[in-house]
Amino acid sequence: MTAPSTLVRVAVPVPIAGAFDYSWPESTPPPTRGCRVVVPLGTGQRIGVVLNHPEHTDLKSTKIKSVLNVLDEEPVLNEELLSLLTWCADYYHHPIGEVINQALPVLLRQGRNPERRREETWMLTDEGLSLAEERPPQLGRRQVEVLELLQHSSSANSRELRDAGLGREVLRRMQERGWIKATKAAQPPGDYATDSPPRMTQEQERCLTSIASDGYHAYLLQGVTGSGKTEVYMQLISQQLKAGRQSLLLVPEIGLTPQLVKRLENRFGPGLAVMHSGLAAGQRLDAWQDTRSGAAKLIVGTRSAIFAPLVNPGLIILDEEHDPSYKQQDGFRYSARDLAVLRARRLNIPIVLASATPSLESIHNADRGRYQLLTMKHRIGSAGDPQIRIIDMRHHARRHDLSTPLIAAIERHLSEDHQVLLFLNRRGFAPVLLCTACGIVEECDRCDARLTLHPASGHLRCHHCGRTRPLSWSCPDCGTERLAAGAGTQRVTDELRALFPEARIARLDRDAASRKGSLETILADVERGETQILVGTQMLTKGHDFPRVTLVGVLSADQGLFGTDFRSSERLAQILLQVAGRAGRRSLPGEVLIQSHYPEHPLLAHLAAQDYDAYSKLALVEREAAAWPPFSHLIVWRAEATHREPAHALLQRLAADAQGAVEAGVKILGPAAPSMERRGGRYRAQLLFQSRFRTPLHDLIRELLLRVRSWPEARRVRWSIDVDPSEL
Repeated sequence: MTAPSTLVRVAVPVPIAGAFDYSWPESTPPPTRGCRVVVPLGTGQRIGVVLNHPEHTDLKSTKIKSVLNVLDEEPVLNEELLSLLTWCADYYHHPIGEVINQALPVLLRQGRNPERRREETWMLTDEGLSLAEERPPQLGRRQVEVLELLQHSSSANSRELRDAGLGREVLRRMQERGWIKATKAAQPPGDYATDSPPRMTQEQERCLTSIASDGYHAYLLQGVTGSGKTEVYMQLISQQLKAGRQSLLLVPEIGLTPQLVKRLENRFGPGLAVMHSGLAAGQRLDAWQDTRSGAAKLIVGTRSAIFAPLVNPGLIILDEEHDPSYKQQDGFRYSARDLAVLRARRLNIPIVLASATPSLESIHNADRGRYQLLTMKHRIGSAGDPQIRIIDMRHHARRHDLSTPLIAAIERHLSEDHQVLLFLNRRGFAPVLLCTACGIVEECDRCDARLTLHPASGHLRCHHCGRTRPLSWSCPDCGTERLAAGAGTQRVTDELRALFPEARIARLDRDAASRKGSLETILADVERGETQILVGTQMLTKGHDFPRVTLVGVLSADQGLFGTDFRSSERLAQILLQVAGRAGRRSLPGEVLIQSHYPEHPLLAHLAAQDYDAYSKLALVEREAAAWPPFSHLIVWRAEATHREPAHALLQRLAADAQGAVEAGVKILGPAAPSMERRGGRYRAQLLFQSRFRTPLHDLIRELLLRVRSWPEARRVRWSIDVDPSEL
């Protein structure tokens, strides 16, 4: 063991456990904890973050390399956030360098100065907003493009406008006419914007007065769709703004952000920081910088925004807390929901977890007194709860998943000048291309999955690995013309256009929303009433508020009734009630039709009665009997390889080595293949560790990690550890 005069321990973003020790000249003060440094690693250089200054190292003095450069005078990560990330690396058993990297904007990972020169940010004035909605014919093409872009995105910086082909001259002319305005500094939000708070209901008032404005308290706000949860958020945020504190509002997906940001800006004005993966690198750095400096008092973001560098935190809100999107599914597999609760406790601030259909884990925490349950059982307005009816598909004719009663209901609601949402969690034209003569089905050669038809592009596509194949209607084996079996969102949309040729129909799925700005355009058209029928996947279920939607149709409710994952029924209940909640907002009564071949299933009976509480009580009893979460804790060790045997061999050795831990109350299941064994050309296997207590479970994983890194089997496969998995 050697003891160099000055040591610096650095977290480097590589898939290797632990940090790396480097030397620093004794004559100058070493870089501060939380600062970025450039260090040599292997034959190259990497940017890492200083963790501490150890007194000793296990490296020989001849092996210790020197820090090459210090990038920051002040830490880019404060002590609170760095402590949280260190905890994450230990709990999720993930390399500390990669965990810390997750919390930094990409430009900082690349070595950019955090004090980035801000581009001008452009937004519409009130006059510009009116022009964008009216679109008078005298406007030039470039002017219309600027108005549309800023209407759908709420703001854009100069570089984004240049990338869209919109030059400085057109912006200058529009600014002179008072249609758009520019700013270089973040404008803090405040209670001064166009929308005044609406009169609150008794339920909203009761919930608002029950939530503490400071100190750690965890609240589960269970409010039916349309009950006004967002208004409660805004009142809570307003309290924090008046106290000069920051609020962090998390949403599950990017699709929710534009509509929510628009509502928040209407209430509080511009200046809030938005953080999600759809932003340009410069925008993400601007938002990070505004949050870190305290200029942004309101931060809205998706999963990764849980690592926002808050400097004066006052409140955390988690919208749609049940949503599985809060769990990262690759790399550093963290749960933003769980970390939000942990961070609120560490910061000693309140947290509100909100949903119409809370996760069973959160309901269990409320039952045990860890969360205070607040309920909002009534919708705002005179519409009341939507009427839900199950259509027995065994007794009705159908046209590509559209039953006769559903078609009649669509016609009735359109005749009343209302809007219709149709939910089908299957994109593409059809899920199967089948030869009726020889029975051949087109399958992916890299996944255990069938190829989905996309006739518009002339391709068959795998929705798991992205593999495409040219579409041919003739069977390659016997030459018979093949049949498109089943229906996806594209086929249903085509059928609706044939049935209702006068209706304006749109589709909302990953294919339709893949182009930049297309999601915002689709949602804006629905809000304005320009779309009469909207067909979509789970993107429809994510908290959108469409006041003129009076009919929701669920085309196939059976996909989740018999799933192999223990959370299948919970996810189905949440999805169906969430999408049903889009019907009948404000004063218009709603109707929900759910198509099923199993109308007598107990879960559908609970849904028809809109009794999520009764379902959750029954589901928790079943979970406890089977010792599934929240009555136990899980860790999944996953492995994958180009052949089946190496992946299973590694997990089999792990299972054999871990048998001694059974005495400590850890149960080992597997190894086994997941529901889709082969994906992207790789065979997958998993080993499940289960225990009633966290401590012996994590102790076992740490012990196995120390051994497995030296095994030859581990070098022939990709392996990862998933703590508290959201799916099996």
